[in-house]
Amino acid sequence: MAAMASVLSAFRYSDSLVVVGISICTAFLCEGISWLLIYRTSTYKSLRSSIDRASKKLESMKSPSSSTDGASASLSAAGRRSSSRVKKMDRVETSLKESTRDLSLSKFKSGFVVAVVLFVIFGLLNSMFEGRAVAKLPFSPISFVLKMSHRGIRGNDPTDCSMAFLYFLCSISIRTNLQKFLGFAPPRGAAGAGLFPMPDPKTS
Repeated sequence: MAAMASVLSAFRYSDSLVVVGISICTAFLCEGISWLLIYRTSTYKSLRSSIDRASKKLESMKSPSSSTDGASASLSAAGRRSSSRVKKMDRVETSLKESTRDLSLSKFKSGFVVAVVLFVIFGLLNSMFEGRAVAKLPFSPISFVLKMSHRGIRGNDPTDCSMAFLYFLCSISIRTNLQKFLGFAPPRGAAGAGLFPMPDPKTS
């Protein structure tokens, strides 16, 4: 009886396991494409190295220990050193932004291919599980989440989870952690920067 119950339980959640399994395979496929087109190239490695160096240099320049002056230094000398330090920091920040922008541009080619792959796989999954609930949520979501989790599903059970919602959650969590595991996560110095960086308040 217990074995039969386990078999029925596994069959009950087979749809969700299929979606999760396909999400995992898709994440590996997308990272493999990115590695072939981007990560293994000398341009990507050079840009990533430049971002890492600039980030470390900027952090060391911003640290309190690097900005302390001797007690016997005159105010004018301290002012000149401070002005020179600010100019150096501006140059490093400019170099960091340029390298980050170039890194984002270099990912366009793989990004387009990955987008096509994701579109095809999503269309395949959508045709397989159209109008069906693939999982059960452990709670009744708020109305904003319900519009996404119950989209395209027949019935009124708020705990029913659509394929699109489960696939979306899996794609975000699995690929992000996979990038960290494989060492392909964006450099920390590139956080918040890109093709359209925020304007520098010092220039406004």
